[in-house]
Amino acid sequence: MTWNIADLKSTVWAHVQSLSQAGMASDAVAAAFAPDATVWASHPVNMIQGHGPIAAMFDALHTALPDLERRDHIFVGGANQPDDRVTGPRPSHLVATMGVYQGTFTAPLFDIPATHGTVSLRYCEVYDLHPGNGKIQQAWVMWDFADLMMQAGVWPLAKSLGAEQQWASPAPQNGLRVCLDSTPGALRQVLAMHAALGQFDGVDLDSMPHADFWAPDFMWYGPAGIGTTRGLAGFRAHHQIPFLKAFPDRQGSGHYMRIEDGPFAVTAGWPSVTATHTGEWLGIGPTGAHIAMRVMDFYRLDDDGMIAENWVPLDVIDVALQMGVDVFARMRHNLGQHPTHL
Repeated sequence: MTWNIADLKSTVWAHVQSLSQAGMASDAVAAAFAPDATVWASHPVNMIQGHGPIAAMFDALHTALPDLERRDHIFVGGANQPDDRVTGPRPSHLVATMGVYQGTFTAPLFDIPATHGTVSLRYCEVYDLHPGNGKIQQAWVMWDFADLMMQAGVWPLAKSLGAEQQWASPAPQNGLRVCLDSTPGALRQVLAMHAALGQFDGVDLDSMPHADFWAPDFMWYGPAGIGTTRGLAGFRAHHQIPFLKAFPDRQGSGHYMRIEDGPFAVTAGWPSVTATHTGEWLGIGPTGAHIAMRVMDFYRLDDDGMIAENWVPLDVIDVALQMGVDVFARMRHNLGQHPTHL
């Protein structure tokens, strides 16, 4: 089977909509995923393979939110551009989507206690279809459990510097490009901005000329634990300065995905950034740990070709674990669920 972009996106759209429907997750997973499919998910799921473990992940979601509704804010796809830092097989085309699973939180999800009220679980997901059968061969799934902990009132780490709020959909409301052919344009601007970030001299923030690539009042939607910022001043104060102080030797380690679709571009790595933890971050003092960050970046360019919005799912809980802090264990401890063994 040879995919054109519109068919690729339409097929993935049908798969993810079926996975969000109530009923037997095992049937939906068998219809959507190849038998040997691999999913790389945020902690505590991590890497799973095959229909059984994948169905268990979706069963847990539907048990916690039985009236779940999937609300896509961005749905894009395109040819996967190369990254010289990454060797080995590479998917030729990928689809990326961002939105929220909204529903009534009636049962615990990975021990996060139910609120019995409405919650919105942020997701950012990437899908690679097998060209022979049209089923999902690989998926990268970021569910923001840290944000869900905050909604449940059980987040056990420091308060975010940025604003904790639900991520907005793209300002022009143009993020659902399901049946449109992919068109080039956005990725070059994003990669140029990435290159500018790499010019930091270790002292002067202005040594990174990345401001040249952003709209003046750009929105940066960070993960729970970091929060949302606006404009260069907010980005620096609430994310960039604390991040550079904590991880001064940070390096990009490569992207498994680089796609563009109209005014949107998406990059992602698993991991995307490696660094040494030598300063405080998330209220965790320096540990000297070498960490690897799972990161996705969804970008929207404005009509002038400037980056106007950036949604940044990052597996914060996995990073904290690498720094010696088990967020789920700390949450359970605060809830009185004490272990019987040290």
